[in-house]
Amino acid sequence: MDKQLFVQALVKFFGGVLLLGALLFLPAGTLYWREGWLLMGILFVPMFLTGLFMMKKSPELLRKRLNVREEQSEQKQVILYSGLMFLAVFLTAGLNCRFGWIVLPKAVSLIAAILFLLGYLLYAEVLRENAYLSRTIEVQEGQKVIDSGLYGIVRHPMYMSTLLLFLAMPLVLGSPLSFLIALLYIPIIAKRIRNEEEVLEEGLEGYREYKQKVRYRIIPFIW
Repeated sequence: MDKQLFVQALVKFFGGVLLLGALLFLPAGTLYWREGWLLMGILFVPMFLTGLFMMKKSPELLRKRLNVREEQSEQKQVILYSGLMFLAVFLTAGLNCRFGWIVLPKAVSLIAAILFLLGYLLYAEVLRENAYLSRTIEVQEGQKVIDSGLYGIVRHPMYMSTLLLFLAMPLVLGSPLSFLIALLYIPIIAKRIRNEEEVLEEGLEGYREYKQKVRYRIIPFIW
């Protein structure tokens, strides 16, 4: 086992737990928030188990997923906008819990949690299918176009899964105001996809032909 990679993964994991916990429960003004704990559970338990699996079976893929250092200025902007969006989503949800502005029925949180877990299953399947799946936009040495499985349905199944995950989060928290903010993810991810496809067309052999074969980016028959 790569001890350095293991420590890096643990630091990022527990750092994420503490950060999200602070963003949720501090504005909520209480730890007694069932929807907040529900999101923490369905987010971090599968994340921890997936990390352990990748550490054992595919440490190189885990290393790529931990790397978030973008080189392109356009993608740095995407990361900034995404960070601001999530900050607003979680803070608004916490304040919504504290002041009870607009609170969704409990059943909505449970249904959204199921959709969130389905998004996680899609995410895990994409990781299984694509060993080149870095968090930064780049063409890796020896990389080939993958056109089977989910990649035979949409060109960016990872973004399909994250769209489901990120739009489900505010509903798990019972905050329609946060959901409206989370809709900003759509133009943000569209900007990222546009730049990513430009990089792949230029540097990855066969990608132009793949785009002609698989027409839809994220949602079959729609987008």
